[in-house]
Amino acid sequence: MKFIYALLFSSLLSFSQTDKIGNIKTEIVINKELNYILHVPKNSKDKKPLMIFLHGSGEKGTDIEKVKVHGPLKYSKDHELDSYILVPQCPENEYWNSEVLYQLILKIEKENNINTNRIYLTGLSMGAWAAWNLVFAHPEKFAALVTIAGYVDRIPMIENCKIAKIPTRMFHGLLDDVVNVDYSIWMYKKLKDCSVDVELTIFDDANHDSWSRVYDNPEIYDWMFKQVKK
Repeated sequence: MKFIYALLFSSLLSFSQTDKIGNIKTEIVINKELNYILHVPKNSKDKKPLMIFLHGSGEKGTDIEKVKVHGPLKYSKDHELDSYILVPQCPENEYWNSEVLYQLILKIEKENNINTNRIYLTGLSMGAWAAWNLVFAHPEKFAALVTIAGYVDRIPMIENCKIAKIPTRMFHGLLDDVVNVDYSIWMYKKLKDCSVDVELTIFDDANHDSWSRVYDNPEIYDWMFKQVKK
């Protein structure tokens, strides 16, 4: 009887469970490389605004000339914009990385005469998606946001009030068969709960390319340049 009891007790000890609490500190280094174009205004001795344009998936790659096809650089060929214009190029087979973009902005700020209260962020399609993610990651950086035909991730939907003080203009085509217009409608409704200045324009005759009529019109640049970070 004693032997059986001792054997049973020994067995229970062998199969007992414990919880260990630990901690790890590590550093992960990721090497990223981005090509970019920086448009420099004529009179760069005075502090000037910085406009950041993020292109869509069609301009990925290594041919930097692709990023001139749409947006502010296209407009600046025939119109003067008194602003720095930063246009990075997303590498092929990758997506925009918010922290890489943020580090690029810091680099441009450091190396140029930038008015840090007048930094504007805009993007189309995949670039609009990236603009949403970037502005929510670093809302303190931007004076205005313009998104066109962009998908919206779950985090901006949840943290909508995080950019309540950033004037925002959204554009989308009602007939968009690449990125459903509902994404912009949902985001607009979320922002309306707390934003001080947000507008959504839906073009009822536009498919995915709702950006040409926006970026080819001086009104969007005039509006952006009036915005100053508070």
